[in-house]
Amino acid sequence: MIIANFKSNVINFDKWFDDFENLCSPVEFNFDESDLDLGIKHWPEVGIAPPSIYITEYSTPKLAIGAQDVDHSSGSRTGAISIEMLDEVGVEFVIIGHSERREFFHEDNDLIRKKIQAVNESKIGSIILCIGETKEENKMGATKDVLKNQLSVINGFELGKNFTIAYEPVWAIGSGQTPEPKDINEIHKYIKDVVQSTSTNNQVPNVVYGGSVTDKNAESFFKEEFVDGALVGGASLNGTTFANIVNIWRENII
Repeated sequence: MIIANFKSNVINFDKWFDDFENLCSPVEFNFDESDLDLGIKHWPEVGIAPPSIYITEYSTPKLAIGAQDVDHSSGSRTGAISIEMLDEVGVEFVIIGHSERREFFHEDNDLIRKKIQAVNESKIGSIILCIGETKEENKMGATKDVLKNQLSVINGFELGKNFTIAYEPVWAIGSGQTPEPKDINEIHKYIKDVVQSTSTNNQVPNVVYGGSVTDKNAESFFKEEFVDGALVGGASLNGTTFANIVNIWRENII
């Protein structure tokens, strides 16, 4: 799967979508009837996560629509966006624990766990949990310890088949620097093993890579065995570039 994270950027979505569709014909959704009865949708191949105020405006039946964050509760929480609100406007997946949320909004494991529980118990159900180490932690050789701690938020949860981990080394995001593909592959396998042994139903998650993914380096990641896709930031703001990444993914993974 390939997900575009538009972050807090304003784009001309009509132009973006025209540019995207000119190079990459979006696929229609495939739903399982038993899931449809429950109101739960399967993952499509490609999705976008715009700022919350643009979710309805950017919605198209040809792409999954997601949210960049969610609040774990509702009611007297000024400025918060609840899971019920996201469900009402047709959101199909939620990104939780992005490194920028952790850094700028001081989100910790306790809060992230509450958000996971809120989505896990909702009709939306589909989660992208972001994890990753800092440059200092990487240099210290603490990457796996850091990731295992961040993954502890899923302890005791029964995870759905649409549960996804996005590995995003913090030092690579927006920097133009990336780990070696073989190192990413090793980390992705580690993540799959930890989640499988931690979740109550031994679910093996999809693991996608996020961290300065472009149409120039995407193929090197997608050739690796345990890389299931990408969470794309800056490069997703250009419809042509994002389409190129999707096409590279289709050629190498599907």
